[in-house]
Amino acid sequence: MESPHTTDHPRLVSRSVPLAGSVPSFRTLLDAMEPPRTVWNAADEARVVAGGAAATLTADGADRFEGIRTAAERLFETGDVHAGTEAACPRLFGGFAFHAEETTEETGAGRTDAADGDTPSDDHTSPWAGFPDARFVFPRVQVTQTEGGPWLTVNAVGPSATPAAVETKLDEERERLLSHGEKTAAAPRPGITDRRRTTTPTGWRQAVRNAVERIDAGTLQKVVLAQALEVDLGDDLAVADILARLSDKYPDCTRFLVEPDSDPPAAFFGATPERLVSLRGRTVETGALAGTTGRGETPAEDEWLAEELLTDEKNVHEHELVAETIREQLSPFAASVSVGERAIKRLATVQHLYTPITAELADDTHVLDVVEALHPTPAVGGLPPDRALETIRETEPFDRGWYAAPVGWIDAAGNGTFAVGLRSAVASRRQATLFAGVGIVGDSDPDAEWDEVELKFRPILDELEA
Repeated sequence: MESPHTTDHPRLVSRSVPLAGSVPSFRTLLDAMEPPRTVWNAADEARVVAGGAAATLTADGADRFEGIRTAAERLFETGDVHAGTEAACPRLFGGFAFHAEETTEETGAGRTDAADGDTPSDDHTSPWAGFPDARFVFPRVQVTQTEGGPWLTVNAVGPSATPAAVETKLDEERERLLSHGEKTAAAPRPGITDRRRTTTPTGWRQAVRNAVERIDAGTLQKVVLAQALEVDLGDDLAVADILARLSDKYPDCTRFLVEPDSDPPAAFFGATPERLVSLRGRTVETGALAGTTGRGETPAEDEWLAEELLTDEKNVHEHELVAETIREQLSPFAASVSVGERAIKRLATVQHLYTPITAELADDTHVLDVVEALHPTPAVGGLPPDRALETIRETEPFDRGWYAAPVGWIDAAGNGTFAVGLRSAVASRRQATLFAGVGIVGDSDPDAEWDEVELKFRPILDELEA
């Protein structure tokens, strides 16, 4: 459904002011936001906590990237914006499904729903009900934490979106947030009462062997196979407290939260170490993250494991496949591509091989064009891409949904940042489904790969277990 639009009113109005005073903590701020709520907390960007939906953009099918880009450009083109600082400028937040689900209807056509528009019913029992192929929210209220202090932004879309109305709402929200009672104590971890692995050890060994046979036969170079872990919780999920703890434990990762309009309420959240792309002007920053080992119990053991990872033939081969493919995927857009030195990226539970990659684009390009070109990278899909995706669909006994897919933001200029939705879970009040995957190459060992999956479940699992 199209948002109402007349020549008498701007389609989009956005106003921002510094949020001076005793600003609530992250946990309190997130709890104060109306649903659907959004969190974007990347290590090198301003943190955003937002709530409500002034407008919602959705798209389906293989053309979902183009559909969202077209709808976003249409939304932003008549904007009346007074931001005060670049970080507080209007942005859309959301993401995409890993696989495009083809339908018999017209696909890829971006839709913009005003806040009071109809929401299509969804009878799916999947944990991904409410998460279409692509969905982006233009928040009603947004608090952006910059180095210079927090900013409050209020957005509106439609006939009632007048500057006077938005400025009145801005004053109301500032007073409400600054007077909001501080949340004194974090909720305890909910605890897990039951867990169900969608892949058995026997099924996993067979899946890895089948993939290796395809690699040996020359039809595959690499494929990333994932597992899902379904858990029942002993208490209600307190997403604000989980994200706060993830931020303390994984400050170098991108912490994110996406909530759809669904009943019962749902949330997709995580702390991902992998940035898919960041675009500012014509400068692209991305990187290859592939190859994994654990952390040592002592500094000496940690260093030994890191050195072993840097020279391990299997992991280095897997990593080089990813780095070279990303470089090739950027080449059609780029005037130049620069590949940095391979290094170790240390996280709380694992260590990864990481290579930074930057590019200068030859022409002005929308971030979603680059996202579409890069997704899925071989770090979450495989090579060749079509055969890898075919293998994933044939092998995995669950729906990836938005797991391992692009999650991020875009602005009116076509800039944006997207991360890969890893170290993540989709959850409702007392249920959660966790995801983790590993890259399979010619000399992969099923049991070693199983152990790596266990390591990658830990960031979210640790925050759910009592």
